[in-house]
Amino acid sequence: MSSRPSPSSQPSLSEQPSLSYAHGTGTVPLLGDTVGGNLRRAVDAYPEREALVDMASGRRWTYAQLGADVDELARGLLAMGVAKGERVGIWAVNCPEWVLVQYATARIGAIMVNINPAYRAHELAYVLQQAGVAVLVASLAHKGSDYRALVAEVREECPELRSVHHIGDPSWEELTAELAPEDQLAARDAELTCDDPINIQYTSGTTGFAKGATLSHHNILNNGYFVGETVGYGEQDRICLPVPFYHCFGMVMGNLAATSHGACVVIPAPSFEPAATLRAVQAERCTSLYGVPTMFIAELGLPDFASYDLSSLRTGIMAGSPCPVEVMKRVVAEMHMAEVSICYGMTETSPVATQTRRDDDLERRTGTVGRVLPHLEVKVVDPATGVTVPRGEPGELCTRGYSVMLGYWNEPEKTAEVVDRGRWMHTGDLGTMGEDGYVQIVGRIKDMIIRGGENVYPREIEEFLYGHPKIADVQVVGIPDARYGEEILACVVPRDPADPPTHDEVAEYCRGRLAHYKVPRRVEVVDGFPMTVSGKVRKIELRERYAS
Repeated sequence: MSSRPSPSSQPSLSEQPSLSYAHGTGTVPLLGDTVGGNLRRAVDAYPEREALVDMASGRRWTYAQLGADVDELARGLLAMGVAKGERVGIWAVNCPEWVLVQYATARIGAIMVNINPAYRAHELAYVLQQAGVAVLVASLAHKGSDYRALVAEVREECPELRSVHHIGDPSWEELTAELAPEDQLAARDAELTCDDPINIQYTSGTTGFAKGATLSHHNILNNGYFVGETVGYGEQDRICLPVPFYHCFGMVMGNLAATSHGACVVIPAPSFEPAATLRAVQAERCTSLYGVPTMFIAELGLPDFASYDLSSLRTGIMAGSPCPVEVMKRVVAEMHMAEVSICYGMTETSPVATQTRRDDDLERRTGTVGRVLPHLEVKVVDPATGVTVPRGEPGELCTRGYSVMLGYWNEPEKTAEVVDRGRWMHTGDLGTMGEDGYVQIVGRIKDMIIRGGENVYPREIEEFLYGHPKIADVQVVGIPDARYGEEILACVVPRDPADPPTHDEVAEYCRGRLAHYKVPRRVEVVDGFPMTVSGKVRKIELRERYAS
């Protein structure tokens, strides 16, 4: 008879090597509402509380007024014959009408198509055609773009486009010139489910035409709600949103996080202006402020920054890129945002998968992108095999749960490339998961350089080179090499164009501090980097430019 080992001789579960997998549990259940149904609940609960403030025009809405105007626009769209599942495009800067279109389309089950205000004619035509947009709501002009002229230029190429309505023009009023009866709106509402598609958002398209991530009520309402829960929103909160509504950052993490908690949205300006943002925080006593790190840097850099009263702030959200430590220290100390949160995600995941918590320390807020949100799963896998790697090892970050998109609009093959049979969304980001479940992003799979069999992560080298006294900005890419397969190229923007760093200076700076195979073999001095419309560096262009 074999004897069992004594318990003390067996490793405990906590001592077993742990895998890079985490499941977000929570005591608050997922919402089963549609977006319109959730707004109606907020209207009933907080009719007299402010829901929306527009600083540029001075207009204000209580929840009762917002609900009434949303329903009026919804009835107008019904009267125009907009069917459930039909696409309504919104091509506009931040304004109250954007918010009205967001919720009115949701009320009738139309699919709102977000169009970047920076798009030019060929990009606009592609989106209108690819999504089959039937009704387009657009600004009149912005930053030198004449939207009316651009629409006229492409309209013949878009046979499904029935009508165009410009905000601030009589054509906007046409949307509510005729209203369907209230019982028709109620009947449409009764046909909707939370799993219906409600929104198409086009990804930035760094390697070609953008793809339309198709999101449901369930996707975006729950993501906005749990982002808001994580920063502790309630009906007393007032959220300043200088981030664009056409991104998930504005319309989901901002608008839906607010209305699902009875909070107020404050629009500081049609597009980002540092001074206008701080004026709005001060005037409206905002409790929360959003932005990418460069926005906070611009606000902190205002000559009269110290003159603004920002004492009402307690929280906010940073996303888009890592926040430098010194910037985070100033945001917490000088902007009073002690509970500021870092979020990570992508359009295809509605967007947030991981988030820092209100009481996280400086290291977690600057060195990680937080841990998984409730009701979601994340894992880090070997990109070649799909096997989950041990904690601390780099691999591709994947996420699964209610937030994963329905798919790319009319592109099932491209959907299958990123959403596997287990419904895991493959982000394309390289990350590590610590023993505490906190995730670090170390780069993009497509950016990873394989030099002589060694995997090299450009972000590690970039962050190291930011410390060089002659380098203001840097991007690292791999270029073809006959001997090693790929070699490392550093494209640098010098602090002083008259005294750029040489290759020898860069190599000397790296020597003894980076492994030899990570040291750039070539340095190119540039004025700036090619960018996408959403502000991401097009590394593919850098690779192509210097491949020879």
